[in-house]
Amino acid sequence: MAESFLAQSAVDESAAPPPVTVAWTGASGIDYGLRLLQCLAQGGCTVHLLLSDAARAVAECETGWRLPAAPAALQALLAEQLAFAEERLRVYAADEWTAPLASGSSAPRRMVICPCTVGTLAAVAGSHSNTLLERAADVVLKERGQLIVVPRETPLSTTHLEHMLTLSRLGAVVLPAAPGFYHRPQRVEELIDFIVGRVLDHLGMVGMGHSLAPRWGDTPPG
Repeated sequence: MAESFLAQSAVDESAAPPPVTVAWTGASGIDYGLRLLQCLAQGGCTVHLLLSDAARAVAECETGWRLPAAPAALQALLAEQLAFAEERLRVYAADEWTAPLASGSSAPRRMVICPCTVGTLAAVAGSHSNTLLERAADVVLKERGQLIVVPRETPLSTTHLEHMLTLSRLGAVVLPAAPGFYHRPQRVEELIDFIVGRVLDHLGMVGMGHSLAPRWGDTPPG
């Protein structure tokens, strides 16, 4: 995994934002999810993390980093690497149905699936809830919370587009991993930060999204 995704930063404990559920699935672009988790850690946010087996496979393929299958082991590793306070990060198994994420009475009202496969997109759009990840997303939707999905697929079939439209009508934000180039990026990390910054904007992480990439109009011409 790139060194830039492991940087540590002090956290302002007095300004902790509301908790958020983050999910990683098997779409290409695991660095989007890693960078998002890092930024949330730096922002003092409590994170409930879910990931699929396919996400582990993609992480090893794209970063060379083997993510432990045991939730406790992965939680300890991420807390150490990203400077998460132990009480601010919780990793769950795919079938951990007693997790607070499975019920509207205790689940966070904000969730980001980043990156999001089109298979996960379809399952959430259809309220399948076959895994805790799918159930957590369904809970956020039914409770009228904030669900952000970051699909990474191309081209998109008619079925993919229909599922995105369904989620949009349900109130979800469909935020494709399609970075802009007006800020003249020179490194891959700048493209990743562009998307992560937009996610942070929608989560209401004041100032954090803005600090990752210039906004339109902030880039001088010439």
